[in-house]
Amino acid sequence: MAMSMAGSGGSGRRRRGRKPVMAEINVTPMVDVMLVLLIIFMVAAPLMTSNIDIDLPVASGGRSISSNQPPLTLSVKRTGGGCNSNVELYLGDAPVTAADFPAKIKAIGDARSDAEKVVYLRGDKDVCYTDMMKLLGEVRAAGFKANIVIIPEGG
Repeated sequence: MAMSMAGSGGSGRRRRGRKPVMAEINVTPMVDVMLVLLIIFMVAAPLMTSNIDIDLPVASGGRSISSNQPPLTLSVKRTGGGCNSNVELYLGDAPVTAADFPAKIKAIGDARSDAEKVVYLRGDKDVCYTDMMKLLGEVRAAGFKANIVIIPEGG
């Protein structure tokens, strides 16, 4: 390979031709960075939950579960003694004795449709667990779905 020194300006350097521009992009470092970010977000996402009260928008469409009758509420209040002792039962706003409760809840269950068979069970914080579970069993035996009403911590 003979080199021509004519045009080099006497600097003694060899003139090299420029390399052609490479039209390919190496995406391997970008993929590595994206995978690291993906892992960071997958780990951090469950930790970013917050308890912010917001007003959710009203959804349109679908089927509304509305009932002609108000929801049935069973309130339990402890009057004294230890567990399996004196509790006052209120079906809605009406007081009910513990002996009459299974018959009344069964009669109400027979009069309601399956979509309306929901009981909200409200228990005083002093009521024993065994009393609540006994009532929950009677409600379930009458064919109702039971929702236990609580007040969350902090309000």
